[in-house]
Amino acid sequence: MAIPRYRAYSGPAILAQGFRPFFFLAGFWALVALCLSIEMILGRISLPTAFDAISWHYHEMLFGYVAAAIAGFLLTAIPNWTGRMPLQGGPLAVLVGIWIAGRVAVSISAVIGVWPAALIDLSFLAGLIAVCLREIVAGKNWRNLPIVGLLSVFLLTNACLHAAVIGLISDDGPARRLAIGVVIALIALIGGRIIPSFTRNWLVKRGAEHLPASAGSFDRLALVGTVLAILAWVIAPDWIGTGALTAIAGVLTLLRLARWRGWATVADPLVWVLHVGHLWIAIGFGLLAVSVFWPEIPQTGALHALTAGAIGTMTLAVMSRATMGHTGRELRAGPWLAAAFVLVSLSAALRILSPVLSSFYIPLLVVAAAAWIGAFALYLIVCSPMWWTRRAKA
Repeated sequence: MAIPRYRAYSGPAILAQGFRPFFFLAGFWALVALCLSIEMILGRISLPTAFDAISWHYHEMLFGYVAAAIAGFLLTAIPNWTGRMPLQGGPLAVLVGIWIAGRVAVSISAVIGVWPAALIDLSFLAGLIAVCLREIVAGKNWRNLPIVGLLSVFLLTNACLHAAVIGLISDDGPARRLAIGVVIALIALIGGRIIPSFTRNWLVKRGAEHLPASAGSFDRLALVGTVLAILAWVIAPDWIGTGALTAIAGVLTLLRLARWRGWATVADPLVWVLHVGHLWIAIGFGLLAVSVFWPEIPQTGALHALTAGAIGTMTLAVMSRATMGHTGRELRAGPWLAAAFVLVSLSAALRILSPVLSSFYIPLLVVAAAAWIGAFALYLIVCSPMWWTRRAKA
């Protein structure tokens, strides 16, 4: 791994490193967008958007919240991978401004027009891809080119969602599933690097004899299984073969996770939460398989296992850990962040239960939303001082 370099920088601390503004905005939007979504779904408010309430919720959680979390991670990780200068100051502020403009544009798309809203929103991921590609090519860090490829597919799915609103396509279901699938593939790829590494470091410090298995052919098999299951789900979500492939992918993910010895890290929330996040992928695949073999069981449970569960837990975990590490703080979650980690998985679990216990749907929906909001409120309270102030130590 290359050694990152930083320019001399005297501007606002929030623009000193890419994770600072984007991890803040991700947490802020995860909270605010869900509050707005619930109010819209319950019919209490309406936004001047061309998206219906469910579509707006889906779009803003993925291309607002998740896109910001991905940007913060990549803008911090890529300088580590390449040894090149990170985006700071004015150029970083421009990218942040484009993300904010996208959120405003989508929310008032019925006023400014669907075409301008689409162009403004899509420009963020396009800009992020350009920045990442430039750094990877300049640093000859070819190993991470697949991440640019996945980001490009993510951008394409966003374009399809806008195309459906504009009326250019009639069915954006495959694009919606592919957008979720791309993020799950990113988690499976990057998680396979960082989870065993952080777990190994933690166990070594404590003198453990049994350590996580090294990456090898089984990890590649699990990744292939994940990609095949995602593609089958995108193309034919109700096909019996999709049920088989998602079941296999779920088992492979569970076995891969077991090789990382997460149960030995229960004393450290910053480590075990990563394993819990990856576990949600296996649960999501398992629920997808169940919904295929028993069609009376809706796929909404699997969707929320993959989104609120896997994506929500992993992004919250990685953002918290990276914030502490890159601002010179001790890598210790403390009770409030540990509570946030529990709440985000509780939210996912309740969203899985809500369509099954249909008579309690609205109460469970509200409690799940409250758990999600509580998780990100705690995250913002704990981490905001770290983003807006200088490093605690050199």
